[in-house]
Amino acid sequence: MITLKPLTPENLLSFYKWIRDEEAIIYSLSVFQAIKTDQQIEDWYAQAINDSRNSNHGIFVDGVFVGYAGISGISNINKSGEYFIFIGDKSYWGKGIGTQVTQKIVKMGFEELGLNRIMLTVSVPNIAGVKAYERVGFILEGRYREAAFRNGGYHDKLVMSVLKSEWRP
Repeated sequence: MITLKPLTPENLLSFYKWIRDEEAIIYSLSVFQAIKTDQQIEDWYAQAINDSRNSNHGIFVDGVFVGYAGISGISNINKSGEYFIFIGDKSYWGKGIGTQVTQKIVKMGFEELGLNRIMLTVSVPNIAGVKAYERVGFILEGRYREAAFRNGGYHDKLVMSVLKSEWRP
C-alpha cells in the first residue's frame, strides 16, 4: 500500500544514502549531482521542506520510506506548478510505484491546491518515467535539447504537462 505523508526530520537519514548513489540520482535533480557532504544534504533538505512554494510528500510503501514527490514552484497567480518524484530506494523501482504516486500527487494538485496546470521535465533516457507520466495523462509539449549532462555526455529533456480540464483520475 502506497501512502504519502509529510516529510519529517527522521526522513533525512535516507537521503544521505540515496543522494550518494549515482545510479539513484542519475535522472533526478541537478542539485543532487553537486551535493557531496552531510551538511550540503542537510541544508538542501531543510530548504526543501520549509519552502512554502513546494508541496513535498514522503512516499511510503507498506510503511517503508522509499522516496519523495510533490509539486514545486507553485504559482498561486498562474495556478501552476512543476511535478517531481524521486524514488531513492532502488529495490522499489519497476513496481509501478511511480505511476501510482504521480496519480496521487496530480489529484492533490488539482483538487487540494487548486492548480490548473502541472508540468514536468523528464530526461529522454528515463523511458520508464516517460511511460509513467503518459499513463497519468501528461502530454508532450516540447524538448530541451542537450539540457542535461550525465555520464560524460548530454541528453535532451522532455517538457510534459497535464491540464485540469484534460485530466481523468
